[in-house]
Amino acid sequence: MSGKGLRIATIGGGSSYTPELVEGFIKRYDELPIRDLYLVDIEEGRQKLEIVGNLARRMVEKAGVDINIHTTLNRREAIKDADFVTTQFRVGLLDARIRDEKIPLKYDVIGQETTGPGGFAKSQRTIPVILDICRDIEELAPNAWLINFTNPSGIITEAVLKHTNVNAIGLCNIPIGMVYGVADMLGVDFNRVSIDFAGLNHLVWGTHVYLDGEDITDRLINDFADGKLSSEELSEDWPYESEFIRSLGMLPCAYHRYYYLTDKMLEEVKKDAATVGTRGEQVKKIEKELLELYKDPNLDVKPKQLEKRGGAHYSDAACSLIDSIYNNKKDIQTVNVQNNGTISDLPDNVVIETNAVIDKDGAHPLNIGHVPTKIRGLMQSVKAYEELAIESGVTGDYYTALQALTLHPLVPSATVAKKILDDIIEQNKDYLPQYK
Repeated sequence: MSGKGLRIATIGGGSSYTPELVEGFIKRYDELPIRDLYLVDIEEGRQKLEIVGNLARRMVEKAGVDINIHTTLNRREAIKDADFVTTQFRVGLLDARIRDEKIPLKYDVIGQETTGPGGFAKSQRTIPVILDICRDIEELAPNAWLINFTNPSGIITEAVLKHTNVNAIGLCNIPIGMVYGVADMLGVDFNRVSIDFAGLNHLVWGTHVYLDGEDITDRLINDFADGKLSSEELSEDWPYESEFIRSLGMLPCAYHRYYYLTDKMLEEVKKDAATVGTRGEQVKKIEKELLELYKDPNLDVKPKQLEKRGGAHYSDAACSLIDSIYNNKKDIQTVNVQNNGTISDLPDNVVIETNAVIDKDGAHPLNIGHVPTKIRGLMQSVKAYEELAIESGVTGDYYTALQALTLHPLVPSATVAKKILDDIIEQNKDYLPQYK
């Protein structure tokens, strides 16, 4: 890394999340001397990129930090000599997400952005693009770190690690959100709480919870089950009966609802689609309002309304990771990283979500061994689905894709899997070159 200050390229820079990232960089400027931040987007995102880029410039000016904000449609120019490349893009924009949510619902299957058939569709659109980006990184910035936030983060990170030579770590704001949620529940400062995480992206369990280093898992779960504790941050994530929470004995993440309460969630998703719209339709409205806010020449901070977009704590996760690699901090963070024996119940070459020590050489996961039987089966079947989804995303092999969807716990049969797959391919043909 050059002594002139850091160069960071953010792919999907026109995202309404970008002010989160900029705020995180400003906060850490003293130890993370960023000189150039390149915000990259595609032609369809040009207008959003300019709006977001101008807000970013006002934010750094107000903060009095010497970061040059560049907006560009030239990805290669941005990546050249970058120290870090962050990815937060959405192939097909929000309209593709809305299709992902609606196609499964036709067949009485949950339509969700990153879980189930919706997440499968998103992965198939995204894999060719991320591999293309990685070819640019290999050529133009071979020593750069790729910090991937693009969903489904675990699948996309695994595709990169299996099929390129890029240094990559995946990230999600769910684990850090769970730590904030527990802190909120206990009424204590965030820094006093830590959680051991084990599992996959959007399928991660908090196996042990600590307050000031003391294991309080059993107490926390029993108090929550007894109704003595509540958290605004976690109330929607844990709509379980007390017996279930006690029997699990660990913290589920927000996405476990789709697996543990499939009937209830399907009902909820169908009701929303028929009334307020799918989550993608809701986000489209929120994003439109945010971009109107961002246009205000007097706005020079991240607006509070951004939290409604679903990206809370995003900057904390992403910027802390970059900070720890750059400054060789050797602290512990929750990341998506290659398993390499960390969880004995999964293959070595797959990506898991877990706690790792972060230093200048990347992420070193803390050994877990075998996970409890009660979470092992679900974890293994979702991972098998992910492995097949990556293979079909790379090769465009229809039969592999059909097996991937059939295997997913939210898809009820091979017949339904085939109908959904055919619709996905038909409605995404402009974005699936590998299936031609």
